[in-house]
Amino acid sequence: MSDAGTWHKSRPRHICPRREAIALQRPADPKATEAATARHLLGRLWREHVRGHLPRLLLAAALMSVEGATLGVLAYMVQPLFDDMFGAGSMEGVGWIAIAIAVIFVARAVAGFAQRLIIVSIGLKVTTALQSRLVTHLLSLDLSYFRDNPPGALIERVRGDTLALQGLASSTVMSLGRDTITLASLLTVMLVNDWIWTLLALVGLPLLILPIIAVQGYIRTTTNASREAAARLSTQLDEMFHGIQSIKLNRLETHETSRFGAEVQRYLRQALRAQRGLAANPAMIDVITAAGFVAVLYYGGAQIIAGDKTVGQFMSFFTALALLFDPLRRLSNIAGQIQAGIASLDRLYAVLEARPTILPPAAPRPVQPGDIRFDEVRFAYGHLPVLAGLSLTAAEGQTTALVGPSGAGKTTVFGLLTRLVDPSAGTISIGGTDVRHLGLDGLRDAIAVVGQETALFDTTIAENIRLGRLDATEAEVRAAAEAASVLEFAEALPEGLDTGVGPRGSALSGGQRQRVAIARAMLKSAPILLLDEPTSALDARSEQLVQDALARLSQGRTTLVIAHRLSTIRDADKIVVLDRGSAIEEGTHAELMAANGAYARLHDLQSAGVTTTL
Repeated sequence: MSDAGTWHKSRPRHICPRREAIALQRPADPKATEAATARHLLGRLWREHVRGHLPRLLLAAALMSVEGATLGVLAYMVQPLFDDMFGAGSMEGVGWIAIAIAVIFVARAVAGFAQRLIIVSIGLKVTTALQSRLVTHLLSLDLSYFRDNPPGALIERVRGDTLALQGLASSTVMSLGRDTITLASLLTVMLVNDWIWTLLALVGLPLLILPIIAVQGYIRTTTNASREAAARLSTQLDEMFHGIQSIKLNRLETHETSRFGAEVQRYLRQALRAQRGLAANPAMIDVITAAGFVAVLYYGGAQIIAGDKTVGQFMSFFTALALLFDPLRRLSNIAGQIQAGIASLDRLYAVLEARPTILPPAAPRPVQPGDIRFDEVRFAYGHLPVLAGLSLTAAEGQTTALVGPSGAGKTTVFGLLTRLVDPSAGTISIGGTDVRHLGLDGLRDAIAVVGQETALFDTTIAENIRLGRLDATEAEVRAAAEAASVLEFAEALPEGLDTGVGPRGSALSGGQRQRVAIARAMLKSAPILLLDEPTSALDARSEQLVQDALARLSQGRTTLVIAHRLSTIRDADKIVVLDRGSAIEEGTHAELMAANGAYARLHDLQSAGVTTTL
């Protein structure tokens, strides 16, 4: 496509209502802004994807209560075990205590298994629902959105960020519920045994409040950076595998390995920074609580020796204190995990808030037969003008060829006609109706496109043809395959039309892929046909087969052809020469040759074997 490479320069605005609202109401304090954004995002996630699971969440909460309370009960039972049995030297009641401990462990295991199953299943359902919603929304956006956002970044949104949310919706929720209840039950046991011991053990924890808050901001920043680095990795891999043939032909393996290695190192640095933040909170808690352990050991030991406390009380307290540290460490990282989840959620909703700029009309009109007209059409990609008042007519049922140097606007004409982009001025009409008044579905149903690069999907030949019309019968698919000369090579394959084409059609040759694309267009049977030099990269035999198929496809259709080799459009009903976004000549091949203008000069150069950049 001669001027397709300039499409990425377009930067249409994709509207984000939430972001604009937050910006207008932004508090002076940045932390207040972050808190408001977090509440908004989590509230939206709850309303849109989680609230429907409320009954199962309540059941999981009840099971968490059982699992969390069991550790407190076990710690409490240590006192009679030491005071009434070991201290008294009696085995009386040991059987009942053993049975009680066994029952507690079984209850803990059953409750833990059930609540994990419930929470994980909810997390998976939320994640897959978000993934489906994201893909559906992405497919509704304009082509310009995909020019602005590389595939790797979008894949990271659909996969990486939704998986991060799965962790937020499952492991984080489980930890928050279970560990909070565990913490409460163990603190109760500690307070029952001695409130002064409890104060000594935990007095240093308030000192960690400010450091933990600071670490949470660091975690959010570094997690965001590591996600973006992962997106760049995905983009580079996509480019590398898509361009593997060029890499092989130009011996770029070492260069690409080095380039990828540098990107991996950047990702590694960001990921390690994020992990350092996650590891900081448990380390700080361990340091503070170690001092509490020592204080209780000395103070409590003195009370036991003095006879003010029993060994059972001390062991029960120490058991609860020892069991307290694991849930406390996990809870110290909850805020960081929530921050990481919010960062992912923010990126996901940024995608969901993007709005298409190419909108269907409020009252769409049907496509009527007639000429295609461009009247004083202007268009620019960003600040780069492409069409400067283009006017041309493609008569109904005839073939109109577009020729001209690279960047003249030929491919842009196709994008405007199909409303992948809209003009900044002028009108484009079909049968007298401005295309902006036609329904988008109806407009695109009326147009079939065969380009230089054929979009084939990793399914069978037949299914790739059927994409032209999804309700087509097997007989119709076969008829289209025969008309496009697909059967010529498909019948030689073991599974015929049911043979897989591989990713992007890699199992087929260039000519075979083009014939499949032509069969798809034939099956679509649209009244308007757009051909973007579909034979430019084919060998002589494949080109002849494709040209024959295109001739059959063009019969009775309004056809627009982008031509790079003038020999392929000699028989066109009209040839329009474009230069710098305007039509400078038009006529039949004979008329343009007789005029001895730009077309004739290009033709003579190509006939002499001189390469021209059309």
